[in-house]
Amino acid sequence: MADTAAVKARIRQAFHRAAGTYDQAAVVQREVCQYLADFAASYPCPGPLERVLDAGCGTGHALPLLAARYPQADLLALDFASGMLAHVRGHLRVCGDLEQLPLAAASMDAVWSSLAAQWCRPQALFGELARVLRPRGMAWIATLGPETLCELRDAFRAVDDLPHAIDFHCPQTWQRAAEDAGFAVCGLLRRPCAALDTDLRGLLRHIKAIGAHTVSHTPRTPLGREAWHRLARRYERWRRPDGLLPATYDVILLALERRP
Repeated sequence: MADTAAVKARIRQAFHRAAGTYDQAAVVQREVCQYLADFAASYPCPGPLERVLDAGCGTGHALPLLAARYPQADLLALDFASGMLAHVRGHLRVCGDLEQLPLAAASMDAVWSSLAAQWCRPQALFGELARVLRPRGMAWIATLGPETLCELRDAFRAVDDLPHAIDFHCPQTWQRAAEDAGFAVCGLLRRPCAALDTDLRGLLRHIKAIGAHTVSHTPRTPLGREAWHRLARRYERWRRPDGLLPATYDVILLALERRP
């Protein structure tokens, strides 16, 4: 994904506007959050765990889970969309960019980040996480791989050659960036997860309702009737035996330890 101020501003605004609809639509996001919790349990933080950062917390749906899992820890909720942070209750909140964390060096014992890393440059993200984590601190990350929204990418080929989803990084790119930043990769897992609906309009409403529809800084012209019909016809090839249409998320889970 191009890293420009214009793109970041549009992404931030999209998530800000989606804050009111996010929780109702975030079925996949809650499922991935549970995947990450189960995954993280296999890679506990060595040493005391007093300060945990939820990096890209959204409306804070992971915070009750983290509070139950780490009752002794102070939780810090960070997101770059102020509208999302406004829904967080009962925890310290910070509005900030994951690529420029407004936190002191070695100030965190662990970092949790579920479905936020894909909006960042891997090198910049892991450089910041390594900076704010204490030596041997843990980072548990859920991000997205290149097969995400593969059905939508395929269907749009019947319409035009423009990008209609961001270019997600492969697991090897995430792993190399983490190691270059000073992390040991303790665990890496890849698994699919799918949003489901009876029709394509419902799936696209889901993507928009969680704020994840920004691709570039170039405004898009709405599809005309004929283009929409071509898109919908092409997407039908993905309809499942149970009658539902999927939008697949290629989920990558990482457990990282900050090297001393």
